Amino acid sequence: MTPHEAGCYKRVVLKLSGEALAGNQGYGISPEVVEVIASEVREVVELGTEVGIVVGGGNIWRGRSGSQSGMDRAAADYMGMLATVLNALALQDVMEKMGLETRVQTAIEMREIAEPYIRRRAKSHLEKGRVVIFAAGTGAPFFSTDTAAALRAAEIDAEVILMAKRGTDGVYDKDPNLHSDAVRFTELSFLELIQRGLTVIDATAASLCMENDIPVVVFDLARRGNIKRAVQRENIGTILSA
Repeated sequence: MTPHEAGCYKRVVLKLSGEALAGNQGYGISPEVVEVIASEVREVVELGTEVGIVVGGGNIWRGRSGSQSGMDRAAADYMGMLATVLNALALQDVMEKMGLETRVQTAIEMREIAEPYIRRRAKSHLEKGRVVIFAAGTGAPFFSTDTAAALRAAEIDAEVILMAKRGTDGVYDKDPNLHSDAVRFTELSFLELIQRGLTVIDATAASLCMENDIPVVVFDLARRGNIKRAVQRENIGTILSA
């Protein structure tokens, strides 16, 4: 049975924030969290779904924070890109030990540890059942890893972006941590997201997804099994669409 026959997405981009990899410790890489993520990805691969992963680096370094403290923005962003490579290699190591075949592709060449990003090669890996981990963002400063996820999803013809958040089960009309009457959306258009100024993804990424008709599912990574549920099109979190 194919993924489509089973009601699953055929090809997805999973967007993981760096903070998600840190777990409760808030900084660095939590081996326990990475193992849980890797096991959930393995379950999805076993369904026949092709998985590309875009990983952030905020658990190690945030370019925006560096620039706000006086560092040159471009230099700070390049440091953030290197942080995403550390996270990608950690994910790859755990996934390989679980029996998954993986490839790390970086937008900045570093051939000794990863492949350079090549679109056709990435699609070939996915078709062979390999998990492709996209690191170093877009390879250019001033762009977030959310934008990198939108870009890679468009390039590899992914059906959806699964945006896994830690401790956030969707998109709200206001911060649920500050407002007890915050309302969670089940569906929301990218245009309304931008107009409301909601920051679950940045405006550049939202615009790119809107132009290429790529939906985004925002859901809580902390709940075990949610990645699989999202791939199986269950009603979890919030669906952003054009």
